[in-house]
Amino acid sequence: MKTTRVGIRCMAALAALTLWVSFAADIDGKWTGQVQGRRGSQAQTLTLKADGNALTGSLQGGRGGPVEISNGTIDGDNISFTVVRQFGDNKVTQEFKGTLSGGELKLTVSGGRGEPAQVTYKKE
Repeated sequence: MKTTRVGIRCMAALAALTLWVSFAADIDGKWTGQVQGRRGSQAQTLTLKADGNALTGSLQGGRGGPVEISNGTIDGDNISFTVVRQFGDNKVTQEFKGTLSGGELKLTVSGGRGEPAQVTYKKE
């Protein structure tokens, strides 16, 4: 009886770990989205890589060229990261927070200028 309980607990832990790893693996790769700016819609590309709970990568598109993401985390289907852009003497920090669902990243972008914006990125 005791062996059966241990076996069931091990199977449940393995299933949870497999689910967690599958979410992390789904985020790896290139993601594209359209961001509304002062000059209209602009394409952006996120290149992301998960390593456990850590998320690394870059954001390309918009002014200033590609930038590395920092403080990236993934926890189940929740992700967050920061982008810091430098324009001359001005530093602009944006925070990205949202969820991964299937082939979509639904993120809220805050910081920088203006109100928070919702952006949906789709996996390439």
